[in-house]
Amino acid sequence: MAGHGANTETPQLNPVMEPLSWMLGTWLSDPPGDGTFPTMKPFQYLEEVHISHVGQPMLNFSFNAFHPDTRKPMHRECGFIRLKPDTNKVAFISAQNTGLVEVEEGEVNGQELSIASHSIARISFAKKPHVEQITRKFRLNSDGKLEQTVSMATTTQPMTQHLHITYKKVTP
Repeated sequence: MAGHGANTETPQLNPVMEPLSWMLGTWLSDPPGDGTFPTMKPFQYLEEVHISHVGQPMLNFSFNAFHPDTRKPMHRECGFIRLKPDTNKVAFISAQNTGLVEVEEGEVNGQELSIASHSIARISFAKKPHVEQITRKFRLNSDGKLEQTVSMATTTQPMTQHLHITYKKVTP
């Protein structure tokens, strides 16, 4: 049973999740992310991302954004990323501090993940205009940095790019 204890602390990655192993780690925005949308003035943000696993056939994630000057917390979301076994079909389940809960689905191809919202639920007093659709793309670029691009449609705006951010890995 030697080494058994160590194994419980850092379980092995479930083989089902191997196609998304490039997302694992703690990532920090570098440079700050850019936010734009027709109904808001452009803004920048810092973000810390943790993507981990506990040996289950899913990844756990948290995205925590901060104001670049004041370091005050901004948008936060957490959830899970699942892969349908023996396929490249991915589901992304996210709860957000804006009062939004969403399920996005799509595909992983190599070191790129493209997903689009299937269902969005929101608290009754969420701010308007309401988000109606979200798409995201994650990719590991040639510099080993993680990029995320988020587009969204609201009750008043068609699908438009909203966020673009690049992260560098700070821990495995």
